[in-house]
Amino acid sequence: MHVFVTGGTGLIGSAVVAELLGNGNSVLALARSDASALAAEEAGAEPLRGGLADLDVLRSGVAQTDGVIHLAFANDFSSPDAVSKAVAEESAALATLGEELVGSDRPLVTCSGTPYVPGRASTEADPVPTDGPVGGRGRAVTAVLGLASRGVRSTAVRLPRTVHHQGDGGFAGLLTHIARQTGVSGYPGDGAQRWPAVHALDAAVLFRLALEQAEAGTSWHAVADEGDHVRDIAAVIGRRLGLPVESVPAETYGPLGPIFAHDQPSASSHTRQVLGWEPKHPRLLEDLENIQP
Repeated sequence: MHVFVTGGTGLIGSAVVAELLGNGNSVLALARSDASALAAEEAGAEPLRGGLADLDVLRSGVAQTDGVIHLAFANDFSSPDAVSKAVAEESAALATLGEELVGSDRPLVTCSGTPYVPGRASTEADPVPTDGPVGGRGRAVTAVLGLASRGVRSTAVRLPRTVHHQGDGGFAGLLTHIARQTGVSGYPGDGAQRWPAVHALDAAVLFRLALEQAEAGTSWHAVADEGDHVRDIAAVIGRRLGLPVESVPAETYGPLGPIFAHDQPSASSHTRQVLGWEPKHPRLLEDLENIQP
């Protein structure tokens, strides 16, 4: 299969591209810079120059390929306005990708976050949130899944709060970055809240399985660790960086503060049973031992 991948040179995307190529597929990778284009070529993919805002380029990518995996996102959480802009850009891109695939029965695999459900671990049957700081992403993904009725084999891989590789990535990576800046390895509240996690190489396998096997309109959980306590994550970060470990105000994390403060475990038993997905790489607390002082 010739697959169009957006975000193919990021932490998750590079793992997905390698997984696709390693299983007999070819890849057309959206590349918004010369550096990204070079990285795509070095990985064995064909670069397509452009960004998420270049809707004609996205249409061209769909026209050249047998299916799409969407991973690109601006990842700018510096302010509410920046988050809104990133969400709007992605929403327009997803709408464009979806419309180009209507009636083709080709796969469109997008991503979202695992949902928050009070009092229990979320499952694949729970809806993603459509309000709050990143509610627009939930609305966009819901619209993509709705394309199942219009001849698109649309599916969503829900990613946990931390997708990690070599001690970096996701919310845990943000905790590490903020710890380096502030001199404190912090956690919001009492740190008892739980964050799910997955290794990027395991997530990549699930994206491939969804592309190959998933039925239209379905959602899947790329969750290896159902939920690590945030204070335990901060403790490893603090030890690796030689910093004190303390509770800090949720405001420390800007627009993500309310999300960071939630207990948000998530399960993946349905995904494992139906698609045969089984994580094999190091869990988060083990992988964080790769953080360099």
